Amino acid sequence: MEGAPVNLQVCRSKAGRAIQLNAGAGASDSAWLWFVHADSRVTPATLLAMQQFVSADEATIGYFRLRFLADGPRATLLNAWGAQFRSRVLGLPFGDQGLLMPRRVFDALGGFDETVSAGEDHDLVWSARARGIPLRAVNAPILTSARKYAERGWWRTTCQHLGMTREQARTFSQRHDRRNSVESN
Repeated sequence: MEGAPVNLQVCRSKAGRAIQLNAGAGASDSAWLWFVHADSRVTPATLLAMQQFVSADEATIGYFRLRFLADGPRATLLNAWGAQFRSRVLGLPFGDQGLLMPRRVFDALGGFDETVSAGEDHDLVWSARARGIPLRAVNAPILTSARKYAERGWWRTTCQHLGMTREQARTFSQRHDRRNSVESN
């Protein structure tokens, strides 16, 4: 990977994460899209696994194994384990796990829903599940900052995330169930 050319393009958009993610996807002409948080880090193993996933060229959404950087409390090991459980058992990976997909999948999903005020990644995953698009673990780590757990407190931040996840899952699952029943009629 060292010395590989980097094709970087900066684009500007209105505020809002879904709007910005869609703008970035729209500015790219690539056949594959990889949505990675700004505070995430990748390793050579991450890049190698990403290349292997892309070379399979399947109509699926890939996600990576979440690990936290050492900038937060050690208890974030539990959060990383929880993310693995949520992803592999419940089929609900989130954006901090680096969502990787062919453009054709992204386009079929209609991109990120810009009307969603929070959890646009969670909503996209529910949309994929409702449409039968597989979600697959890419067996490599993606490292993300644990800074917010250090700043806001591990217990408080974890409880907030669990509450938001539960509420979003309820909202998004109902919304996509309704969409599917309307589309199938």
